[in-house]
Amino acid sequence: MAFGPDFPESFEREQSVSEADWLRCLPGAVRGHALALPAPAQAQVSIGAGMLELGWTMLPPRRLGTVQLPRMAVRYAFDGVDAAARREFMRYFDLYMQRGGG
Repeated sequence: MAFGPDFPESFEREQSVSEADWLRCLPGAVRGHALALPAPAQAQVSIGAGMLELGWTMLPPRRLGTVQLPRMAVRYAFDGVDAAARREFMRYFDLYMQRGGG
């Protein structure tokens, strides 16, 4: 039995990352799955016989006093990827994209 969060076929998240950092990390985060960047702010990841489509929009930075944190809204849309494969993919993806903290 697998434990962990379930990931629906599509969802949105706010991520605290610049577009440059996102694009730099994306190839490693998809863990060897085929990655295509068909247009600005779009990515496609082949997962088995299915696909993950990513789309993102930069948001105004979050301000905490004098500190500014970059933000982006990211849309995740899986097609033809079962729940177990989504969970496994996202577990690694999230760990890879995780930033410092402690």
